[in-house]
Amino acid sequence: MDTLQKMRVLVRVVEVGSFTGAALHLNTTTAYASRAVSDLEARLQTRLLNRTTRRIALTEAGERYLRRCEDILACVDAAEAEASDAQARPSGKLKVHAMTGIGQHCVVPVVGRYQQRYPDVKVELTLAQREPDLIDEGYDVALVLATKLPDSGLISQRLGSTFSIACASPAYLERYGVPGTPADLAAHTCLRTVTPIFPAHEWVFQGPCGPETFAPGTAKFCVNVAEALAVAVGEGMGVGLLPFYSAASGLRSGELVHILPEYTSQHTNAFALYASRQYLDAKIRTWIEFLRDELPATLNHENVDAVVTSNLLY
Repeated sequence: MDTLQKMRVLVRVVEVGSFTGAALHLNTTTAYASRAVSDLEARLQTRLLNRTTRRIALTEAGERYLRRCEDILACVDAAEAEASDAQARPSGKLKVHAMTGIGQHCVVPVVGRYQQRYPDVKVELTLAQREPDLIDEGYDVALVLATKLPDSGLISQRLGSTFSIACASPAYLERYGVPGTPADLAAHTCLRTVTPIFPAHEWVFQGPCGPETFAPGTAKFCVNVAEALAVAVGEGMGVGLLPFYSAASGLRSGELVHILPEYTSQHTNAFALYASRQYLDAKIRTWIEFLRDELPATLNHENVDAVVTSNLLY
């Protein structure tokens, strides 16, 4: 019998005025209740109750100890209620890590809509071009892009898929012409992103005749963040492969043009990673469910036509 349970027995004995009554309330035996109080007294080397065959009464030390027990048990009950509530009601701080591009273009808008539904959750989002150590760095959820995930002890949820498209600026295309096939890119300046997901030395396109590989050669400009590449492409520095979500804004504004419209490249999956399925905090559970519902609309290919129809060159 642990000390907290013995404290609960003492409080109940005093409340109802007898060991028998306390035992009935606690669904146990009178002997159990009596032993719990005796064990406390033996541990403390102090008498807490004066007992007669007709009544019980707290000693002076017992009165002081009872007040402390009530305070301690109230704190324990509040802590348990708060912890249990975390399984039912989303609240508190949610620490999320995401790769830069998907985080900036896809996750931030989802955060806004999520918090409209769950206003008691504060989201702390970190963007970086790496996969974090979820446990050591204290993140609740990490959003990663990968063709497939390595084996780990983490739980994963696939949220959707995305791909890259070839883009250039209107001024660049006016000056150098519009490529019609991946092989035509050999006559163009190709800009590259350097990421751990796809090799920089080859672009693999999926098109009408299946996969086609193009080697862009030595790039005049390369960068590790797609958003920076989108700026370079928009400045007319050359042709680049951009994730759809990174290109969408420039395509809408006309700063970018979707070239090779029958081809896509760099197909990848978006995953949510978290530590455990067991006793999952409500804010983590609802965040992952929300991502699963909301994120595919900003990732998948069904949005391409709506975004780029007015900006296609062929």
